[in-house]
Amino acid sequence: MTAIKHALQRDIFTPNDERLLSIVNVCKAGKKKKNCFLCATVTTERPVQVKVVKVKKSDKGDFYKRQIAWALRDLAVVDAKDAIKENPEFDLHFEKIYKWVASSTAEKNAFISCIWKLNQRYLRKKIDFVNVSSQLLEESVPSGENQSVTGGDEEAVDEYQELNAREEQDIEIMMEGCEYAISNAEAFAERLSRELQVLDGANIQSIMASEKQVNILMKLLDEALKEVDQIELKLSSYEEMLQSVKEQMDQISESNHLIHLSNTNNVKLLSEIEFLVNHMDLAKGHIKALQEGDLSSSRGIEACTNAADALLQCMNVALRPGHDMLLAVEQQQQRFSDLRENFARRLASHLNNVFVQQGHDQSSTLAQHSIELTLPNHHPFHRDLLRYAKLMEWLKSTDYRKYEGLTKNYMDYLSRLYEREIKDFFEVAKIKMTGTTKESKKFGQRRLSLVVGLHGSSGKLTGSTSSLNKLSVQSSGNRRSQSSSLLDMGNMSASDLDVADRTKFDKIFEQVLSELEPLCLAEQDFISKFFKLQQHQSMPGTVTEAEDTDGGTLSRQHNAGTPLPVSSEKDMIRQMMIKIFRCIEPELNNLIALGDKIDSFNSLYMLVKMSHHVWTAQNVDPASFLSTTLGNVLVTVKRNFDKCISNQIRQMEEVKISKKSKVGILPFVAEFEEFAGLAESIFKNAERRGDLDKAYTKLIRGVFVNVEKVANESQKTPRDVVMMENFHHIFATLSRLKISCLEAEKKEAKQKYTDHLQSYVIYSLGQPLEKLNHFFEGVEARVAQGIREEEVSYQLAFNKQELRKVIKEYPGKEVKKGLDNLYKKVDKHLCEEENLLQVVWHSMQDEFIRQYKHFEGLIARCYPGSGVTMEFTIQDILDYCSSIAQSH
Repeated sequence: MTAIKHALQRDIFTPNDERLLSIVNVCKAGKKKKNCFLCATVTTERPVQVKVVKVKKSDKGDFYKRQIAWALRDLAVVDAKDAIKENPEFDLHFEKIYKWVASSTAEKNAFISCIWKLNQRYLRKKIDFVNVSSQLLEESVPSGENQSVTGGDEEAVDEYQELNAREEQDIEIMMEGCEYAISNAEAFAERLSRELQVLDGANIQSIMASEKQVNILMKLLDEALKEVDQIELKLSSYEEMLQSVKEQMDQISESNHLIHLSNTNNVKLLSEIEFLVNHMDLAKGHIKALQEGDLSSSRGIEACTNAADALLQCMNVALRPGHDMLLAVEQQQQRFSDLRENFARRLASHLNNVFVQQGHDQSSTLAQHSIELTLPNHHPFHRDLLRYAKLMEWLKSTDYRKYEGLTKNYMDYLSRLYEREIKDFFEVAKIKMTGTTKESKKFGQRRLSLVVGLHGSSGKLTGSTSSLNKLSVQSSGNRRSQSSSLLDMGNMSASDLDVADRTKFDKIFEQVLSELEPLCLAEQDFISKFFKLQQHQSMPGTVTEAEDTDGGTLSRQHNAGTPLPVSSEKDMIRQMMIKIFRCIEPELNNLIALGDKIDSFNSLYMLVKMSHHVWTAQNVDPASFLSTTLGNVLVTVKRNFDKCISNQIRQMEEVKISKKSKVGILPFVAEFEEFAGLAESIFKNAERRGDLDKAYTKLIRGVFVNVEKVANESQKTPRDVVMMENFHHIFATLSRLKISCLEAEKKEAKQKYTDHLQSYVIYSLGQPLEKLNHFFEGVEARVAQGIREEEVSYQLAFNKQELRKVIKEYPGKEVKKGLDNLYKKVDKHLCEEENLLQVVWHSMQDEFIRQYKHFEGLIARCYPGSGVTMEFTIQDILDYCSSIAQSH
């Protein structure tokens, strides 16, 4: 290691004017071992710089190169890892942490000891030595005057002092004066010693010569001490004089402090008095207004409002600590309380009188509104009362007991007033509804008596004029025409009367809702403004429900003197509206029941109108009284609508047909057409189209099922005719109305109509050429059994002679006669209303021609060359059919 140290000193550090003090062989911890050296160095020039240098052996040769250097002043921590056990690992904390592993613990300790000494000598900065043995540091502590650094090199560094330029110049002059100084050093030293002795003697003589001057200096010092004593005596006398002045000044300062304290207290007292006077003094004008102010005039109300606000400010002033103990403050507060109580009592009494007077004044105007279907306007009353809105707000914040009493009285008086007005209003609406239906009732009774007289049957009038059709189900076509002719003798047809009644009912019902809606909204807005209840702001707390004497519910307060915790002021508005307008919902339900009794189809009008008004109210406020009430009534209307649909389905199921007359278009099919036409006109652009679509689906299913049921039960009219005519009517109705939700049912009705038309035609055409049909059915049976077509003529029962015999039975005259009988029979089966006779006859003509061609084909194939043909041609068939149709 010594050889390496000398080599490093010679090759690396001497050229840089540095001296190597300590060296340690290390490698990086945790990596592939690559040895290098950490060197502690100092510069030979001043100021001395201490460094830690990393030296690494070159890869290309045996020489060493300087890799990196750190200034010792940048070293923060030296971590030896373990102060007790031997451990070659250590860390140096510069700008980052460098982890090293020394080749031996001794080298590590020597290097750390050198670092500690250099720090103590040159830097004097606090480097933390962590996990370093205290003995290692104690060994390095300097003692006495001799301080040693590791190795003799450091001693040389400590003792060596460089000569300055002047010293070098003096030595050169001295050596020039003694030419033999270099050749004979002893003689040069002896000469220097002699000269030093001469200098010492001169110094002693100089000191002895200055003794006289020293004595003179001592004498002067004694005189100065005497002067100092005299000055001290004078200062003592001055201090005594100043002490008396100090005492006087202290007394003056204390007096000034007391004066300043008194002034400060006076200012504070004046401030407190001014605060009480400014904030707790109520003007005489305000006191007079509270005691005697006129609550009837606008000027008096304004004066009372200003006075009440001023009183509230005086009572709510935030008193400072100690004010409440002053007798004057207590008396003033008691005076304010008395003023508040008296004015609150006077205000509540006046407003109660206003409420009572309003009930009497408004009652006198009911007569003029009873003629027209309108509700009295409460706007003037609301306008007059809103002048007291600020006073109501004052009363709510100062005396909640009286505020609550006024609220209850207002609800009591106004609920009775609105009950009279609304009941009269609904009575007028009912009179108008029933008045417009008197003529229809008489007309319906006359129509009923005619039908009962014609048919000998009886039925029940259900209110809807369309239900009269149910009583005439058993009538024949002849009797139906007689009934129709009798009904036409009236001035107005039943359907026209129904339309007029329903239109008039629709207008009346819309008028009722249009009158109620602004009335409720205006009252709700007034309650919110007058009683200072926010419609969209919640108040913390809970509501306790209590039933009042009239059966309504009101929120009660736990403490009558302070506002009660309520879930929201919005809920209180709704509760007040429920109490005031408690009769609206029952009256609406009664009106709806009357409309449904007059005509069950009125439920369609009511459902559309009510849905629209509910939708409008919910857009404004979903939780308002109007929205809730109309929503509840809408449930009743929807229930009536569902009941109307159910009744129609039930009436379909109860239909009984006559065994002696043809069926024709079934009543419930015609009623469905009437219902669908009416519903489409009513529900155009309606909000609740989904309810109608569901009703359509139920009704059409009921119509389909019961048409088939009646067709199966029919004895007079063939099943196919009943199915064909009614499904044709249904298809025509759906095609005309274009109901999107019934597209599938429309296709199904068309298919059923087509199928039963074909079935009826095929069944009916088998009758005119019955023997010919049977003959050719036998021919087809033999062919089906495996007999060749050209060999069928050799069968005894189907030879040419038998064929000619059968054909001779159906000459053209007989065919025409058979077709004529068939036309008459079809005419008896079909009804006049649907007008399907020509359609059916044309289909029969086509089917007959198809059969004719089929027979000719069989003759050509099975009887080739026989010359046998039918005794009539296709042209004959066309002529027969045309002449028969024209003759009828």
